[in-house]
Amino acid sequence: MACVFREDSARVARSHMAKLLLLPVMLMLCFAAPLTALAQDAAGGAEQGQAAVVDAQSAPSALQEPGQTVQQAPGQAGDPLLTQTQRQADAQADAALVDNHPWWFWPIALLVFCFILGIIAVMAGVGGGVLFVPLVSGFFPFHLDFVRGAGLLVALAGALAAGPGLLRRNFANLRLALPVALIASACAIVGAMLGLALPTHVIQTCLGATILAIAVLLLLSKNSVRPVVTKQDAVGLALGMNGVFLEPSTGEVVEWKTHRTVAGLLLFIVIGIMAGMFGLGAGWANVPVLNLLMGAPLKVSVGTSKFLLSITDTSAAWVYLNQGCVIPLMAIPSIVGLMLGSVVGVRLLAVAKPKFIRYMVIFVLLFSGAKALMKGLGW
Repeated sequence: MACVFREDSARVARSHMAKLLLLPVMLMLCFAAPLTALAQDAAGGAEQGQAAVVDAQSAPSALQEPGQTVQQAPGQAGDPLLTQTQRQADAQADAALVDNHPWWFWPIALLVFCFILGIIAVMAGVGGGVLFVPLVSGFFPFHLDFVRGAGLLVALAGALAAGPGLLRRNFANLRLALPVALIASACAIVGAMLGLALPTHVIQTCLGATILAIAVLLLLSKNSVRPVVTKQDAVGLALGMNGVFLEPSTGEVVEWKTHRTVAGLLLFIVIGIMAGMFGLGAGWANVPVLNLLMGAPLKVSVGTSKFLLSITDTSAAWVYLNQGCVIPLMAIPSIVGLMLGSVVGVRLLAVAKPKFIRYMVIFVLLFSGAKALMKGLGW
């Protein structure tokens, strides 16, 4: 009887856990559907407004009598004088571009969406910025520049919250982080300036391709807990890229060192440019390079990567802030929602199956990457 009771309890617990895991996914999907419809309505209104302007510009020539000439404005040769029809068309275009929702609708929608996103991000072990930019740009009618600016602040907030604790436990190593941060932060500034200078459809296309590459990387990469480094290279030795940390699970003191340092530093040039250009943060790329290429232990790689984000994303965020691409009504609800979702996600992580959540996030990234790619290509 006791064995049957234990089996029934275990079965009930597994069923409850499955429902608990599926709840945030279903909430995000149900919430994303109406947001996508609203975003499409807003985009359709903008296209109708542009079509009205084009029709109005062609209307005066059609209304002219045969032989009648069009008066030219002084200093504007070749441009027709603004007529009453054009004024009406401009008014219609402005009305089409106006959002009919109250000012608090989109911040609250963003808060709830990012709360669910924070739960999923923690259980999947990925940064919030990597999910924020492709999903918000796909489901909300916000310009990509504002989404990227908010995405950098989202990644920055999480890194600043985790940084002190990681440094106290020696999981984030300053000697490993500072040379990498110098390269990545300088390149992030270049990437941010490049991202704001290029046309939006080009950035959207590159963003979609990058998100698809991240999904493939998450699917194929297998991190090593303690890579074997037989001999440290000269550059790593000169920069002091070595250290020790205490493994809490076993009480063991682990010594580590790096190799292939030059190749790793060169890759951080590309990582910094991509982080600034797309506003994704760079944790998805920092950890594989530090762990698999340079040979740092997994915990040190994760901790150092989180600390790196607080430096790299700050540099890129200043560029977006200086260009007016950071809106408080977007950034604050996003940060608060992801922080609150992360707290809930940490509690659910004890009963969650990380493998299932990881594959679910990969599927979401593939979907959002394909959506961004098609949007950039105009399909």
